[in-house]
Amino acid sequence: MKRPEFIANRLREIFISGYWIANTNYKDQLQSINWEQAVQQVGDLNTIAALTYHINYYLSGVLNVFNGGLLEIKDQYSFDLPPIHAEAAWKQLVKKLLANAEAFADEVEKMPDEKLDEVFVDESTVPICEI
Repeated sequence: MKRPEFIANRLREIFISGYWIANTNYKDQLQSINWEQAVQQVGDLNTIAALTYHINYYLSGVLNVFNGGLLEIKDQYSFDLPPIHAEAAWKQLVKKLLANAEAFADEVEKMPDEKLDEVFVDESTVPICEI
């Protein structure tokens, strides 16, 4: 098995259908909670909804590069979750994450093995972040 296929299989196990980590996956866990649980704040920890948004933000941003776009994501925006006030908004966020996770795994699986050893993105095309 080539590295891209191996990595894609691990990604699918983590996000969609496996039990490789802690005997569960993102899909099982996220679909089993409601929006009120997802936005429940515990101390100063991130909510489940915020973490879901954060992971999807990076999946989406890297998928953009895989599809020929620029690396436009920035850490400062990775937790900018729009407010969730209903079940439909939560389900839509989970649906986006799962779709992007599957698309991400598909793109990794299609990569030539040698692509994994290349520079991910030309740094001269990445906008400089202001601090």
